[in-house]
Amino acid sequence: MLGQLSGKPADVPVADYAGDPFMFQNEYADRSSEQIASIFGSAFAASVNEARPGSWQGPIESGLGWHLVFVTSVNPGRVPSYDEIEPQIKAAWLDEQRGAARQRAFDAMKAHYEVRLPEAPRIATAPGAPGVKSTP
Repeated sequence: MLGQLSGKPADVPVADYAGDPFMFQNEYADRSSEQIASIFGSAFAASVNEARPGSWQGPIESGLGWHLVFVTSVNPGRVPSYDEIEPQIKAAWLDEQRGAARQRAFDAMKAHYEVRLPEAPRIATAPGAPGVKSTP
């Protein structure tokens, strides 16, 4: 199959029906290595990272089978500046604080209560019933 796809673009129609049906997506654009690894496994993600952009390559094995891949482009990761992620950091911190406050309030309310369960009702059984011991 790789020979048939060689030199063809990523969207060549044969790529849609060649091979076995796949239960997930056929395209994983704009995904980080970690995101690819979470679906296909770390060995697969490492192989995709080494693939040359602009051509069909493979087969590459994953936990889901063997795949031919077409890497359209590679965008190296970067560490964002604090200013870029400050809103997300604040929102995550506030969510964490709210959750902790809710848990403290729940624990304080729970401390004022005592839970008592009633005794289970006794079931009358016929003397000598199979599997049941009766005491006089």
